[in-house]
Amino acid sequence: MSGFAGFALRRTVGAVITLLAISVIVYVVFYVTPGNVAHITCGPRCSPEQVHQVARQLRLDDPLYVRYWHFLEGVFVGQDYSTGTSVGHCSAPCLGLSYQTDQQVTQIILTKLPVSLSLVIGAMVLWLLLGVGTGVLSAWRRGRFTERALTGLTLAGISTPVFVIGLVLMIVVCGQLDLLPFPEYVPFTDDPEQWAWNLVLPWLTLALAEAAYFARLTRASMLETLAEDHVRTFRAYGVGERSIVGRHALRGALAPVIALNANDLGSSVGGAVLIETLFGLPGIGQELVHAVTVVDLPVVVGMVLVIGFFVVLANAVADVLYALADRRVVLT
Repeated sequence: MSGFAGFALRRTVGAVITLLAISVIVYVVFYVTPGNVAHITCGPRCSPEQVHQVARQLRLDDPLYVRYWHFLEGVFVGQDYSTGTSVGHCSAPCLGLSYQTDQQVTQIILTKLPVSLSLVIGAMVLWLLLGVGTGVLSAWRRGRFTERALTGLTLAGISTPVFVIGLVLMIVVCGQLDLLPFPEYVPFTDDPEQWAWNLVLPWLTLALAEAAYFARLTRASMLETLAEDHVRTFRAYGVGERSIVGRHALRGALAPVIALNANDLGSSVGGAVLIETLFGLPGIGQELVHAVTVVDLPVVVGMVLVIGFFVVLANAVADVLYALADRRVVLT
C-alpha cells in the first residue's frame, strides 16, 4: 500500500504500538511503587484481616503480569468487578475502578475531560494566533524597533511563571477593571455564552505562556526561510514582500510550528494543572494530582494513559499536517 492511505495506516499502527508500550511502562511503574496499597486504600484503622480482604478484592496478590492482562482485557472487552457486596460489569473501554470511590475510571475521565479540552483547545487557538503572528511580524520587521519590542515581550512571556500571569490577569481584569467575572466553569451544554466568558481568563493565561515559545520558533523559522534561494528569486522577479512572507515563507516555516503545537496540545490536556488549580477548573490535571495524593492507582494509570493517547494522537495528526504544509516531505 502506497501513497496517503499507506502513510495513514502506518501511522495508525505505530500509534497503537506506542500506546501499548506506554501502558506497559505506566502500569509497571505505578504498581511497583513502594507502599502497601491495600493498607492505604482500606485506611489506618483496618485490621490485618480487612487489609488482606481488600488486597484480595483488588487482586493485588496476583502476579503483575496477570493484573496487567486483566487490565488489557478490561480495555478491549470489559470486565466484571467485585465491589464487596455485589459484582458489577465495567464495559469496554474499562480502565478499572477507583480505589477510593469504586467509581469507574472511565466515567471519572469522561466527567473531567470536557473541562480540560475546553481549556486547551480555546487556548491553542489564541497561542497560535498570538505566537505565529508575533513571530511573522518580528521576522518581517527584522532590525527595526518593532522587532526589538516584540522580542522583549517574548522574553518576558517565557520568563514569567504561568501562575503569575494568571494572578495578574485576575487582579487587573476581574478585580480592578471588573471586565470579566471570576472564572467558574459552566458546561457548554448548560450555557454556551457563560462557558466562554468564564474561560476567557484561563485561555489568555495559558495562551500567553505558550505564545512566547511559538513566537520565537516562528521568527527563527521565518528568518531561515526568507534567506533561502527561492525567496531571493521571488524578490528578483519583483514579487511583493507581503506576498513572499504570507504565501511562500510562512508556509515553509510552519513545519516546526506544527510539530511544537502537537506536543503542546497533547501534553497540555493533563499538564495544565496550575491553570486548573488557579481558576478552580475541575479538569484532568487537577484530578490526576488528587489521585496521586491518595494513591488511587487505577485513576492515575487511566489518566496518564489518556494523556498519552492525546499526545500520540496529536503527533499523528501533526505528521499529516506536516506533509501538507511542506511538499518536500516524503510520505514514508
